[in-house]
Amino acid sequence: MTAISVTIAGSDSGGGAGIQADLKTFSALGVYGASVITALTAQNTLGVTAIHDVPADFVSAQIDAVFSDLAVNSVKIGMLSRVDTIHAVSAGLDRWTPSFTVLDPVMIATSGDRLIRDDAVGAILSHLFPRATLITPNLAEAGTLLGEAMSTDEMEMERQAKALLALGARAVLMKGGHGTSEESADLLVTPSGTERFSAPRIATRNTHGTGCTLSSAIAAGLAKGLSLRDAVAQGKTYVTAALIASSTLQIGQGSGPVHHFHAYWK
Repeated sequence: MTAISVTIAGSDSGGGAGIQADLKTFSALGVYGASVITALTAQNTLGVTAIHDVPADFVSAQIDAVFSDLAVNSVKIGMLSRVDTIHAVSAGLDRWTPSFTVLDPVMIATSGDRLIRDDAVGAILSHLFPRATLITPNLAEAGTLLGEAMSTDEMEMERQAKALLALGARAVLMKGGHGTSEESADLLVTPSGTERFSAPRIATRNTHGTGCTLSSAIAAGLAKGLSLRDAVAQGKTYVTAALIASSTLQIGQGSGPVHHFHAYWK
């Protein structure tokens, strides 16, 4: 059987994040990728200049078209900027009951541009947290979800992750990529405990799409039958290598993308 993952997210016209990053990641990790586009962004390495939301009924139509035909193994959810879109996605998950769902609560682009409306945050908590196998917030996103300041150390990261579990999440990967230490440490927190995944912090401006890439790499691992722990480990290793190789790319004038196909381009 061919492993299949579906990304439900926004499109990045610059190709570094969102749907484009997800599909590149799926392909690089040997998984067939399908997509449900929730929004179109006019975006490049310098920032987001416009957002066009896809109507919720068309999001539903895409979900039904994909799931009615393809034997989907996992789902990755990214940018959902509106409440009606979140409702459409949660209803679609209930109709098709995928085995694994990785929720990346995308709120702010690498450039700093906000990608979600204020009223959508509560809808993510109430409608998508209970339906997700794993949520993958970065430090800023975790703080926003909890209405708190961004954590500054690993003890606080773990406390916030446990608070997100208390809000209905089944497992939380707190991403430490926005930290300032020499290591980039992520914490996988579940009801049974905490595991730390660490890698050296890579000095590069090419960090666009790292969050999307990590969550889709984890979804790809789950699609291929890896355990949650092993899928997270695979994702961390893949993103680190993509960051290291990003220096070989010359894309745009701002925060460039990671190198999704570092293992194949020579």
